[in-house]
Amino acid sequence: MAFAYKLHTKALLEYADAYEWYELEHKGLGERFIDTIDKRVSQICANPEHYSFAHGIYRQASVEGFPFTIVYKFFPKRTFVHISSIHHNSRSPRGKFRKEE
Repeated sequence: MAFAYKLHTKALLEYADAYEWYELEHKGLGERFIDTIDKRVSQICANPEHYSFAHGIYRQASVEGFPFTIVYKFFPKRTFVHISSIHHNSRSPRGKFRKEE
């Protein structure tokens, strides 16, 4: 069973900004980024407890082929995944653990 998920507003902005940057760098690379992120989010939603804890109840999953990590919280009682950030690995980790909106 795949669980529902929601992107934090800032995670959505990170996602969109990264897509635009990759697409400007090389036509089609942004689409590949989107596909890769969508695949990892699907894997997270299918088995959210598979990925390791990063900080408190936050878990994280690396993104294959791109320097990004998806940070999320899983709420088993609510059968819900909250994606806190789509974090570029070269940035400070300070802002990647965000509360639900």
